[in-house]
Amino acid sequence: MSDKLHIARIISSIAATTISLACGSNYVYSAWGPQYAEKLKLSSTEQNLIGLSGNLGMYSLGIPVGILVDAKGPRLALVMGALLLGGGYFPLHRAYDKGSGPLPLLCMFSFFTGLGGCAAFAAAIKTSALNWPHHRGTATGFPVAAFGLSAFFFSMFAHFVMPGSTGDFLMLLACGTSGIVSVGFFFLRVVPHPHYTAIPTTAGRGRADSNRLHRSKSEEAKRRVQLARGEAVGVEVTEGINTDTETSSLMSKTSSSPGDGEYLVKDRAHRVDIRGLKMIATLEFWQLFCLMGILTGVGLMTINNIGNDTKALWRHWDETLDDDSIAKRQAMHVSTLSVCSFVGRLMSGVGSDFLAKVLHASRWWCLTIASLVLFAAQCLALSIENPHYLTLVSSLTGIAYGFLFGCFPSLVADAFGVHGLSTNWGCMTISPVISGNIFNLFYGSVYDRHSIVRPGGERECTDGLACYRSAYVVTFFSCLVGLAMSLWSIWYTNRQREKEEKYLREREA
Repeated sequence: MSDKLHIARIISSIAATTISLACGSNYVYSAWGPQYAEKLKLSSTEQNLIGLSGNLGMYSLGIPVGILVDAKGPRLALVMGALLLGGGYFPLHRAYDKGSGPLPLLCMFSFFTGLGGCAAFAAAIKTSALNWPHHRGTATGFPVAAFGLSAFFFSMFAHFVMPGSTGDFLMLLACGTSGIVSVGFFFLRVVPHPHYTAIPTTAGRGRADSNRLHRSKSEEAKRRVQLARGEAVGVEVTEGINTDTETSSLMSKTSSSPGDGEYLVKDRAHRVDIRGLKMIATLEFWQLFCLMGILTGVGLMTINNIGNDTKALWRHWDETLDDDSIAKRQAMHVSTLSVCSFVGRLMSGVGSDFLAKVLHASRWWCLTIASLVLFAAQCLALSIENPHYLTLVSSLTGIAYGFLFGCFPSLVADAFGVHGLSTNWGCMTISPVISGNIFNLFYGSVYDRHSIVRPGGERECTDGLACYRSAYVVTFFSCLVGLAMSLWSIWYTNRQREKEEKYLREREA
């Protein structure tokens, strides 16, 4: 029985990873956004508004989507995701073929693509976390990594099957994303964990006493956690339940593996359940929220505008280069970002588990690494004028962005518990909406100030690095703030955990 359940979890994890591959399609926007804006005669700011609408759909409704997944399970979210992805990309494809379209409608359809990806991705992450309680970082790391690989997958497929055709590429996104999520619907499910069998009280006096002692410790653990957190009113400690539905908190059940019950009691993510307004009142929430906002905002600016960076540098470097050649180089940078994001996400998910379980260090160090790598990318973006070296910017940005998102689900689970992970993750994803809008719109305004409008209505900037350098000055200092915050957060969180552990030891003595 346990072998069958193990195989079922593996199949579900493969489905979650495959679904996530379709959910990150917004990151491929830089591969088709500049050509889309050129044909529809949009400014750089208007182009960024369409891209930002996709990000808005991905991040702004994370809370209601998370509540939906926590309450109803992953399957309804998958259906919603498939419909929104197809219903978003297809109208964008039609508008490109016509060569015109109202900007508000284009933004709305882009919003649908982001929301569809958000819904399906939340279902994949929640299912992975529930199916593998002892390896959350690794289990969520694979779908998170696939999410980052999405841009590479679709851009490479289009490069070999339909090179140079933006309209066909949008049709591929419409059919491919919705199709992958629809197929994954039949394989993604929460696999129940087998229960311990209760020890009969008739087995002897000693065993009966042992049973009573175990229950006493369980109740005592509830009080310890509440008092150690200093938030007795705001913390709920979940108890085991007997229902095996997809909406139940399966993480609270004990596994049949030896020692698993003790592990579930000791693991803080299973003891606490902080969500909603109770979570917002904690300092740890604001640490995570601000760090995610700063670092994702910096990363999203490059991710959404690497196509413009490429175009500006090549127009200045080689005036004889045609549009198709520039488009190929834009696609190459999008692929580089995607692959490096995949590597960063995968390394961060596995690495955060290694830090926590083997080295007994804080998972927050992954955020410090992301800050350092992102800072290096900003330094290079401020100085590179030769477009041949722009790959350094796209690769470092991808790695840093991957590191950031690879460890964040585990950080949220460790801080506030795994039972409300989807809802809490939804709260966190509001921060990229705020920062992403600020950084991307600022980039668009900087780029437009250096652009010229040609007789046909097309906009172009031939000033090279000067087209966007001012935007990277802002992100340079933002990274410094993020780095300082991550180091302070490590110190603060370690101090809080030491106080909690000390209190628990004193209670046991």
